[in-house]
Amino acid sequence: MSQPVLIDGAWRPADAVSTFQATNPRTKETLPDEYPISSWKDCETALAAAERAAAVMRTVEPEAIALFLETYADLIEENKDALVQMAHAETGLPVSPRLADGELPRTTGQLRQAAAAAREGSWRQTTIDSKANIRSYLDGIGPVCVFGPNNFPFAFGSISGGDFAAAIAAGNPVIAKANSSHPGVTRLFAEIAQTAAEKTGMPAGIVQLLYRLGHADGERLVADPRVGATGYTGSRSAGLALKAAADKAGKPIYLELSSVNPVVILPGALAERGAAIADEFTGSCLMGAGQFCTNPGMVVLIEGVGSEQLVTALTEKFDAAPAGTLLSAAVERSLGDSLGKLLKAGATSLTSLATGAGQGFSHTNALLQITGEQFLADPETMQTEAFGNASLLVMASSVEQAAAILGHLEGNLTGCIYSATTGEDDNAYALLEPPLRQRVGRLLNDKMPTGVAVSDAMNHGGPYPATGHPGYTAVGLPAAMVRFGMLQCYDNVRPARLPRWLRDKNPTGSAWRRIDGTWSQGDVS
Repeated sequence: MSQPVLIDGAWRPADAVSTFQATNPRTKETLPDEYPISSWKDCETALAAAERAAAVMRTVEPEAIALFLETYADLIEENKDALVQMAHAETGLPVSPRLADGELPRTTGQLRQAAAAAREGSWRQTTIDSKANIRSYLDGIGPVCVFGPNNFPFAFGSISGGDFAAAIAAGNPVIAKANSSHPGVTRLFAEIAQTAAEKTGMPAGIVQLLYRLGHADGERLVADPRVGATGYTGSRSAGLALKAAADKAGKPIYLELSSVNPVVILPGALAERGAAIADEFTGSCLMGAGQFCTNPGMVVLIEGVGSEQLVTALTEKFDAAPAGTLLSAAVERSLGDSLGKLLKAGATSLTSLATGAGQGFSHTNALLQITGEQFLADPETMQTEAFGNASLLVMASSVEQAAAILGHLEGNLTGCIYSATTGEDDNAYALLEPPLRQRVGRLLNDKMPTGVAVSDAMNHGGPYPATGHPGYTAVGLPAAMVRFGMLQCYDNVRPARLPRWLRDKNPTGSAWRRIDGTWSQGDVS
């Protein structure tokens, strides 16, 4: 018998068209629990419940929503061991430090940050023109669908991660679609979330869980008139299919899709600290078998002795480092296919290439190299994302050619330039920074891009295909909440009928509101 789905505040048998099981990627063994692939009937029931929950959420005070998020975070910490062990079995990610010491505290931390933002209220961007008697603010957009990725079962999970936290904090119910790689850990989170909802008096249907859908039903779900918006993190092909369906229906969808995260390393930096840079890059690229959306998948170098030495050092380090476990057979297959595409286009492999080099699903650490001319001859193919423990070195003949390479980049989440601290590379930096800046969401200097701090100033976004929209971030609160808000304007509405955020008195005393052209925490005078 397959596991039940969570719909309308209750666990119930799914209306399933089929079932599936997760696989332990370290052992390649099929795990015992069966999970349903839901029919449209389950989607229809969940949508109806979400629509009812959204209507109730409009009357729920932000303090109550904040309390739910904080209670949920507390209960996650109480159930830490069960969550970590389930995630370890389904993803192969190490218990420590990755899951227990890194990802789980980040998850509870961002839930609490979302609670604080909901309670404080400045995310609403309240604007008051007292003379014209026109007032506007952001409020919940309605039911939000969240599709989580395979690589972060906690911090980006469909019922625990940043999209979930932002959507709830903005006053919306969530329909979570689990990632098929870790359905068990998503089920545990859903159980905990439902307990938190019951403890804090949240409406039935504030959190719902479906494990898997057929492609057509997934596209139908994001396009449904009752859906306010969708958050998706995953493959480009699946994400674009969902986007096409949502766009056709006029529904907002926020995507995180693909990124090679270029790193430019200038000659002065190599002369100054080449060995340290080799260590930093190797650690960043191979950490977690490279299965991060900010993994440095492309390095641009300028021809010269320092670059040649770096290539030699990186080749030795990649060959010597153990091959990590990949998340699934699909990731192993995709990595091999992407590397094959780059090789067919003319890339040279500096390391041996083979699957099964580590424990379970795995691939040898892969380092490929091309010239700047090769990149410029076929920039689209040379930007193929090889998701995993792999990177492509691009050897430019000059700084000017490096600038041309950067000018042909697709949109990326991150981009980095390493330069000398002495100022030796400043002229090169001045030439390279402008084209890179316009093609990345987050620009770094002298720092590998792998870490994504949960900071209110963070931008985890960027131009297509890094994301579906360059104006929004998936990490960083309260900025991430704006995606799930609807701008609502009140024109000549009587004071007693206004939402409390739009009334003359500041409802919290701390929320920033733009009153007659000036940002203020005060009342309307």
